[in-house]
Amino acid sequence: MHRTALAALAALGAFTLAACQPPSGRGSDAPPLQTVEHVEIDRYLGRWFEIARYDHGFERGCTGVTADYARREDGLIDVTNTCYQGGLDGEVETANGRARIAGETANAQLEVSFFGPFWGDYWIIDLADDYSWAVVSEPEGRYLWILSRTPQMDEAVLEDRLDWLETQGFDTSMLIMVEQWESAEAVRG
Repeated sequence: MHRTALAALAALGAFTLAACQPPSGRGSDAPPLQTVEHVEIDRYLGRWFEIARYDHGFERGCTGVTADYARREDGLIDVTNTCYQGGLDGEVETANGRARIAGETANAQLEVSFFGPFWGDYWIIDLADDYSWAVVSEPEGRYLWILSRTPQMDEAVLEDRLDWLETQGFDTSMLIMVEQWESAEAVRG
């Protein structure tokens, strides 16, 4: 069952509330959040598996989370987020949205909308040279995702990213490690 409208409203509510809340994931003495220098959007497109995230209402209980990005004819990017509620054998939920490049940011800052005219920041703050993993947040550090092209991320790479996030002022103890599939082929569709 697809509950796109419900997921979109939840995402909208989270982004709207985030504007009124103090940062929850980064210390007040953290350095200003920076993005990577440049993102080749065509290399960034495709499927990403969520490895870890900060808790937020619009993904609560989600496992096996994926995000798929694809170019649209109008220049925007289609965004399809999929999760399995309560476990990998749970009910499939999807949220469909769109993204756009935000200003002169060398493609590292995007804005995402799942509902109407409301857009939320999507900053790529760390990215593997081969685009095998990415770390995404927003300017205040309220949201945080570690993404991988594969459902299972190399432990040494993950530990290195966690260490790096701590140097950026993120509280990595707040991360939820997402239950994921054993392989991309195992994803239930």
